[in-house]
Amino acid sequence: MSSLVVRHAHLLDLDARTVYQLAKLRQDVFTLEQRATDADLDGRELEAGTVLLWVEEDGEAIAHLRILREADGTVRIGRVAVQADRRRGGLGRRLMEAGIARAREIAGDGGVRIDAQAYLEQWYASMGFRTVSEVFMEAGIEHVAMVLDAPEDQPSR
Repeated sequence: MSSLVVRHAHLLDLDARTVYQLAKLRQDVFTLEQRATDADLDGRELEAGTVLLWVEEDGEAIAHLRILREADGTVRIGRVAVQADRRRGGLGRRLMEAGIARAREIAGDGGVRIDAQAYLEQWYASMGFRTVSEVFMEAGIEHVAMVLDAPEDQPSR
């Protein structure tokens, strides 16, 4: 029986196998599947405040995101990727819930942001994100900027 485990670490604390799995997952999703026009590896993983978060099943990374601390104190969730054959089963939501919890810990009183692919806007909204921009292009893909209000600021559902 397989089990899902959510893990998080800084890049420099990871073993080579995990680094490879995360890079391959991102390559499969962003480069091969979505044909993103910008380089996925942008150097931000090397920053001291960056946290990589992923879901493992039987030792294999099947979903991933990264959390960045921006110069203005906000925290940004990005590079959200779920293995293609594992989508639509709640894995992405589990990943995001763990990512949101970790991002809130890091942000303290600061905000949490995401530049969401536009087709996923309602999905992110269902987790409390609010759209704060018009559609814009990033890496050849339509995106919208979204913010996550502090829990006490969110309307009850």
